[in-house]
Amino acid sequence: MFKGTYTALVTPFDKEGAVVKDQLSRIIEEQIAQGITGIVPMGSTGESPTMSHLEHAEVIKMVIEMTKGRTQVIAGTGSNATVEAISLTKQAKEMGADASLQVSPYYNKPNQEGLYRHFMTIADSVEIPLIIYNIPGRTGRNIEVETLLRLAEHPNIVGVKEASGDINQIFEIIRQAPEDFSVISGDDGLTVPLVLMGGHGVISVTSNIAPKTMGRLVEMALQGEVENAREEHYRLTPLFKALFCEINPTPIKAAMAYMGYMEPNYRLPLAPPAPANQALLEKTLKDYGFTNKML
Repeated sequence: MFKGTYTALVTPFDKEGAVVKDQLSRIIEEQIAQGITGIVPMGSTGESPTMSHLEHAEVIKMVIEMTKGRTQVIAGTGSNATVEAISLTKQAKEMGADASLQVSPYYNKPNQEGLYRHFMTIADSVEIPLIIYNIPGRTGRNIEVETLLRLAEHPNIVGVKEASGDINQIFEIIRQAPEDFSVISGDDGLTVPLVLMGGHGVISVTSNIAPKTMGRLVEMALQGEVENAREEHYRLTPLFKALFCEINPTPIKAAMAYMGYMEPNYRLPLAPPAPANQALLEKTLKDYGFTNKML
């Protein structure tokens, strides 16, 4: 079972848009030193939609080589084309990834049967644990509870990253899913309620800059420390809000640049935060004591 705090990893770029390997290595070393459960490269936080398939595979390979088995690597290898998802997932398995994160097909908006067949075909084609990623705000299609429960019957489909924002749907998945099926939050702000109600952790954006803090928050919730988890949740809420003042990963990359871990470079069509949001972000980071060292 996948349980704990996983970082939805950013991808540092130089001004020309090339991956900066030494900055990526530094970020990963900090994550491991702060006790992160695992790292998730090439999700939306890693700007995967702007990366070629070759670059996609190269970043995953870099991350696996840099971690050296010291933490789990869940490789983002999803696509809205099933054959592409299979190809990327096979490459990740060959490189040594521990699991694959499979985003729901975007843009073409398949119906529930199409979603089911898409994920089942990948699961039948590659012998690696798959975590389904449900984020209808980006994909335009929600994976309904009934569909997900059907998918959970496949031995290779081991969990879901739930970012639907529908707390009732999330609770229903937790209630009905097999005991060994991981329900992981895809929304930092919903981590505590999800885990306290029986979920298993978070794939976090915030943990790029605060891996130890997010790890502590999840552990409190997993241990049933309700009052401590609630207090920490509310303490962190302004930070969560600031890091999502614009579309992810714009604010988190700006935050990491502010902290000195990378340059504030994005691949188009993403652009730096609006001045007011940059000011909000910097004020919030100062309020939390973030300078040039991960907490």
